[in-house]
Amino acid sequence: MAGHSKWAQIKRKKATIDSRRGKLWTKLLKEITVSARIGGGDPDGNPRLRSAVQEARDANVPNDNIDRAIKRGTGELEGATYDELTYEGYGPGGVALFIEAMTDNRNRTVGELRHLLSRHGGNLGENGCVAWMFEKKGLFVVPRDAVSEDRLVELALEAGAEDVRSEEDGYEVTTPPDGYAQMSQALQRAGVPVETRALAMIPSTTVEVASEDAGQVYRLLEAIEDHDDVQNVWTNADIPAEALAEAG
Repeated sequence: MAGHSKWAQIKRKKATIDSRRGKLWTKLLKEITVSARIGGGDPDGNPRLRSAVQEARDANVPNDNIDRAIKRGTGELEGATYDELTYEGYGPGGVALFIEAMTDNRNRTVGELRHLLSRHGGNLGENGCVAWMFEKKGLFVVPRDAVSEDRLVELALEAGAEDVRSEEDGYEVTTPPDGYAQMSQALQRAGVPVETRALAMIPSTTVEVASEDAGQVYRLLEAIEDHDDVQNVWTNADIPAEALAEAG
């Protein structure tokens, strides 16, 4: 599971940027709509929807917006139909990129992503070219001052977590994909705030990014996530902390 702490640092920076630009709510509501379309509009019977709704509430999305997104997914309200797609490729220095998108126009999305990667020193690859480097995990980032490490470990083990890691500014809890909803509920019941929650693609190994490439890699990740159709971008890039701070 090496490398997910680096991803979490990048993700925290991006969450702030997305929030400022008004993109975070759009992505969260799109996830709610697709979750409701696939698994139904009842969060109690649809773990993916329940998690998406909780994440939206954590981001202060109004309940009316959440309700409308659910109704668009169930067909009670008209709206665009989104396809879930993944794209794979490489960035500067050979870092791997795994991109998750939701789009109502496949041709537009792939064309724009290909152009975007090329402009930032990367390229799209064939399906499967980097997916084997990643494994899907539930990932929760908990602020260090929110709970004691002993209490968090106890909660995590009871909920079936795989690992709890102590990082410089918080804790990272990982779960199997099918344990994601259970862990999310356990933290919510215990009143433990979660800074980031995701079904993440965790790299099995990482690629250390040279200092001269760090800024370009960060700008590429920022540009990909800033794309309206992109929900997440995962990478095995290990960007040195000082270079990450400078790029941010």
